[in-house]
Amino acid sequence: MANAGGIFMLLPLLILALTTVAGPATYTDPFAYCAAVGTIDAPDARWVGDKVPVVIARALRRAFTGSAEGELKMFQRGSFWRCMGGKVYACTVGANLPCQSKANLSRTPTPAMVQHCQSNPDADFIPMYVRDRASIYDWACRAGQPVITQQITKPDAQGFLSNIWYEIKPG
Repeated sequence: MANAGGIFMLLPLLILALTTVAGPATYTDPFAYCAAVGTIDAPDARWVGDKVPVVIARALRRAFTGSAEGELKMFQRGSFWRCMGGKVYACTVGANLPCQSKANLSRTPTPAMVQHCQSNPDADFIPMYVRDRASIYDWACRAGQPVITQQITKPDAQGFLSNIWYEIKPG
């Protein structure tokens, strides 16, 4: 029986050693990664591949240019990707594309919008650099006051602007 006590004392050390060596699963395939993690706003430590995998850059190039030809570097440098419902979604930053921002649902004008409308009382639109780029609404000025003219998009299930994120499919 004395040996049994020694084995039980070593068992926790053996379990610790085995779990430390194995560690969490890591991924270089974005589709396998998203299938495993389900939903996440940005890749975490389990992702060990390129910041923007070539398969994602190619799909974004097709979405933006309609072509499979052309430079990929722009899409590899200026893009973000995430997982939603086990699927891969990607966005390329443009002058007015806030990929990393959640959608702004506010119907309350900002002080900058109020000031813009005081200077431009009947402007047909409020430029995106004045209003929040993540707003789901288009705004204009009527009699010196900011007003919503239309809803231009909606948030997706994770709260990002649904009109600037593309589902990327394998192949």
